[in-house]
Amino acid sequence: MKKNVRLLFLFSVIFSMMLMAACSNNESKPEPSNPNDEEEGTAESPGKVEINFWHAMSGAGQEALDSIVSDFNSSQDKYTVNAEFQGSYEESLTKLRSVGGTKDAPAITQVFEVGTKFMIDSGYIEPMQSFIDKDNYDLSQLEENILNYYRVDGKLYSMPFNSSTPVMIYNKDAFKEAGLDPEKPPQTFNEVKAAAEKLTKSGEQYGFSMLTYGWFFEQLLATQGGLYVNEENGRAGDATEAVFNGEEGLRVFNFLNDMNKAGTFGNYGTNWDDIRAAFQTGKVAMYMDSSAGVAAAVNNSPFEVGVAFIPYADDIERQGVAIGGASLWMSKGIAEEEQEAAWEFMKYLTTPEVQAKWHIGTGYFAINPAAYDEDIVKAEWEKYPQFKVTVDQLQQTKPSVATQGALISVFPESRQQIVTALENLYQGADPQEVLDQAAEGSNRAIEIANKTKK
Repeated sequence: MKKNVRLLFLFSVIFSMMLMAACSNNESKPEPSNPNDEEEGTAESPGKVEINFWHAMSGAGQEALDSIVSDFNSSQDKYTVNAEFQGSYEESLTKLRSVGGTKDAPAITQVFEVGTKFMIDSGYIEPMQSFIDKDNYDLSQLEENILNYYRVDGKLYSMPFNSSTPVMIYNKDAFKEAGLDPEKPPQTFNEVKAAAEKLTKSGEQYGFSMLTYGWFFEQLLATQGGLYVNEENGRAGDATEAVFNGEEGLRVFNFLNDMNKAGTFGNYGTNWDDIRAAFQTGKVAMYMDSSAGVAAAVNNSPFEVGVAFIPYADDIERQGVAIGGASLWMSKGIAEEEQEAAWEFMKYLTTPEVQAKWHIGTGYFAINPAAYDEDIVKAEWEKYPQFKVTVDQLQQTKPSVATQGALISVFPESRQQIVTALENLYQGADPQEVLDQAAEGSNRAIEIANKTKK
């Protein structure tokens, strides 16, 4: 019965997405987020080419992005970029469906990493490789382990932008109190379980926690060299089935299940704010977070904070991490001069000076590692030496189809299957059984997507 309900729910989600896409032509074109701002428009500068850049950055990310766009607009007299907030990644992608592939599309759209396969198949975009080849742009200056996610069959489809990876953040004061060395955080699953047992205080503090979020499961799978789907993680061809329920995935679920049963695991659900607050108030001593959340953890915790690589399975060689975050996509079907303007802006974004500003303003990686040699970054790293750990983990990652990340067009639906599996696991369900159910639900979504693919 539960399996049938889950399948019906999955079908309803996919049908709703298809219906939304079909009806989206009736939607009006989104208005700029700040229509009253005094931008350098075409009325004031008739010779300038003006382009729109749709993004999903809010808060500090939006502030940093707006500053960079303003600097670009002031740095030259040929182009004007209008940065327009479009809501969440999902909302922005829905809006793009209404204009994608037409002259009304924004020149640049920011899309989250799990939208990569959809964007490649959509017909909306011009691969970034076209401009790289035409301009003889040197890709070797950019971070290889970031480029790898967005490179398919040797072709770079989008320009990496806000890139992050997971890390393990821990309370150094709690480590000292528990008799653990705060400068030697646990590395393997068994070491984390042993440390969590010593760190747990009944009713006061859990030893370890992880957000109920599919991204973290994907990372713990990839660092073992495990694949999420077949066809070499969807990079040798269209994936037809999930394979994350094999031995690597089971190790992850057993790792979490063992701590949950032992009472050393704190379950804070799916809300980022809740798990971060639990850490900052001393209710959990170790937890998984995004590298972009390091500065906030350090600034908001009344104790010394440590950052470590994510844990990996015992007796397995660590492979590293896959990139999260989002990238920038060039629209197809717009005027050639608008594409040229977008390309010039993207090149500007990749310069060390701009990437240094982006890195310290947001905590995201610099896609150009030369940015780490900039004075403003060196000063920031003196204040937050934890940042170096996140960069080391990325740069020590071993390139493979596992650490490149999986490519499937229904990744958001599959991630929800993992969320449901984790929730059932914490309620006492069998690890293999819930993993198999998640794989079955993902397979149905993949099958439908493959059948409806143009």
